[in-house]
Amino acid sequence: MKNLRRPDILLFLMAAAMPISFGVWQALLNNFAIERAAFTGVEIGVLQSLREIPGFLAFGAILLLALLREQTLALVSILVMGLGTALTGFFPSEIGLYCTTVLMSVGFHYYETINQSLSLQWFAKESAAHQMGKMIAVGAFSGLLAYALVWLALDILHMDMKTIYLVGGGVTICIAIVCWSIFPHFPVKVEQHKKLILRRRYWLYYMLTFMGGARRQIFVVFAGFLMVEKFNFSASDIAILFLLNGLTSIVFAPHIGKLIGKWGERRALSLEYTGLILVFLAYAFVDNPWVAAGLYLLDHILFSMAIAQKTYFQKIADPKDIAPTAGVAFSINHIAAVILPALYGILWVISPAMVFLTGAAMAGVSLILARFVPHTPEPGNEIQTTYSKIFSTP
Repeated sequence: MKNLRRPDILLFLMAAAMPISFGVWQALLNNFAIERAAFTGVEIGVLQSLREIPGFLAFGAILLLALLREQTLALVSILVMGLGTALTGFFPSEIGLYCTTVLMSVGFHYYETINQSLSLQWFAKESAAHQMGKMIAVGAFSGLLAYALVWLALDILHMDMKTIYLVGGGVTICIAIVCWSIFPHFPVKVEQHKKLILRRRYWLYYMLTFMGGARRQIFVVFAGFLMVEKFNFSASDIAILFLLNGLTSIVFAPHIGKLIGKWGERRALSLEYTGLILVFLAYAFVDNPWVAAGLYLLDHILFSMAIAQKTYFQKIADPKDIAPTAGVAFSINHIAAVILPALYGILWVISPAMVFLTGAAMAGVSLILARFVPHTPEPGNEIQTTYSKIFSTP
């Protein structure tokens, strides 16, 4: 038992706890919002913008480190997320759904901020990409169980959505309590700065993070909404689609992590953004639900390659900057995320295709930025500045 009380095991357990709540919340959201709260594209856009406000304020997690250890804050965040999910079904109204979403989101985004910091500190640079891929696989398996729960509860047991939300949030809360009870406080290898830090030499990482947050919203908010509104997917259909997403992550994420370690961040990010351009262009004109579902799965696989953004930063960063920069990066990631869903909700009413066409343009900007990543990033070699090398392969 003592051999299992290691930092990496704690990271894997926390990675399993979060997707249970989020998986249940996400799988039911569109149908719950449409069927119980009479949402249209405008309201769902507003909800998603509200959901991203805690992400924009993620830098606040760094300020809390003056009072709490990172490990403690991560577990408290998981508890808050579980509570927000558990309460969702009890408030089937526009304002109620907005409030429970914000509560769930505070836990989600603060956990993600601290989790990124702890991962980059506790995993060695040589194995970080592979270990993060394994964390994605663990989270995907946990999410798969959540989506299976939703499908089983809806189609076989005919349970009410309120009960399913309560069970999903409750399981996450229980895992957090178990982690709190079993694991000791692990000592930090490098004492982290307790203040917000912006460094000029990290500008490329900031820009990649910003663009990633902007185009991610199109996938998270509107790809799933497309399935329900245009192709009439039921809640159980969405749960099955998420199940398939989980299976692909379990299979591919560890291999993607290894691939990033072998190829390097530059090539991996270039491949991701090229694929996303093609996927978003296809989303804009798809008329077949099976093709749309296939694009959804491919989209999810490509997003796993975003590990390369984190390992790029790990290689160029001062070790003391990891925690504060994780908070700043999360806030940068959510600048566009706070604004775009509401604006895109209005654009969706006018032309759903334009939502995805602009997503392809954003992926194109990210591809250009990826070419500035050096072949061997390290402190002092954060950015590729030679013109011929920027557009060279790999």
